[in-house]
Amino acid sequence: MAVAGGEEVRCAHLHSATAAHRRGTPGSIARRAEAMLSYLIKRLGMTVVVVFLSTLFLASLVHFIPGDPVRTILGPRATPSMSARVREEMGLDKPIPLQLLDFFTGVLRGDLGSDFLTHQPVTRMIGQALPHTLILAVAGLGLAILLGIPLGIYSAAHPNTWVDRVTGIVSVAFISLPAYVAGLLLLLCFAVLFRLFPAIGVGDMSDPVDYLRHLVLPSAALAMLWIGYLARLVRASVLEVLNANYIRTAFAYGLSERLVFYKYALKNAIIPTVAMLGIGMGSLLGGAIFVEVIFTRPGLGRLMFDAISSRNYPVVRGGVLVTSVLFVLANLLADLSYHFLDPRIQYQETRQ
Repeated sequence: MAVAGGEEVRCAHLHSATAAHRRGTPGSIARRAEAMLSYLIKRLGMTVVVVFLSTLFLASLVHFIPGDPVRTILGPRATPSMSARVREEMGLDKPIPLQLLDFFTGVLRGDLGSDFLTHQPVTRMIGQALPHTLILAVAGLGLAILLGIPLGIYSAAHPNTWVDRVTGIVSVAFISLPAYVAGLLLLLCFAVLFRLFPAIGVGDMSDPVDYLRHLVLPSAALAMLWIGYLARLVRASVLEVLNANYIRTAFAYGLSERLVFYKYALKNAIIPTVAMLGIGMGSLLGGAIFVEVIFTRPGLGRLMFDAISSRNYPVVRGGVLVTSVLFVLANLLADLSYHFLDPRIQYQETRQ
């Protein structure tokens, strides 16, 4: 009891020694808030520029893919006059810069155009497909966090043991495995060979159990790379933090190894991982294209794949725009969370 009480007193003393420095004076708090607001405005401006440039580049690139959307719509027996009329109706007779200008003008009005084949609004098509992709990406990221971070923590807590070596081998194997290869292997093993999970489709959204069963294999295929990456990142971050001066100070105060590891070292070691989650979310959105094609999920990735195959330019442009916005927003949120979590960044910006 006396030992536990002494440890609590030392822990409280250590907290009070650092809390006063973190609170700062009223003037420093005001400068910190001003710096944060300025940082947020700069990041939002950069976000708009990145979305515009990435959409402009990718939407332009699709025009250089061999193939003619008019021939896809009318077939090989279309006459030149019919092709010219349809090309004029779809605006394909205009130069590419004017087509892109019309697209961005429509974006400002909330209009992404219409599908060349079905004449449905692109916004409606993306609105129907996007929830499936977001659910898949969030499920993959959640699975990566659920498995990757504990593996990294356990490996860092037991360095240079056989558990650490096995975890390292598995992590590197997962990192080396692309999502489409993982998807094919999982599909072959658990859907075809053992028949534990359904192979294709998304199931019935009104039946949560059926929808989750259809989600297991795609989310696992999407998460495998990031399970290995997070495990290695967390392990390296924890081992680096354990060698920091404030950790030695905590040990000098007589705090237990378990308390120092989980309350001080782990809290600071997780900060770089939080910053990588935004990149991970963007990467998962990109990998969802291959996974949705393999498992025949009607998501945004499958929609864009079909649109590129048929040279359906409005759908490709709308899909690229939405994907770019999601990717940049995920990175922005991760960057802001990293900015808030790491007091060293706040201190540096306040001094500047």
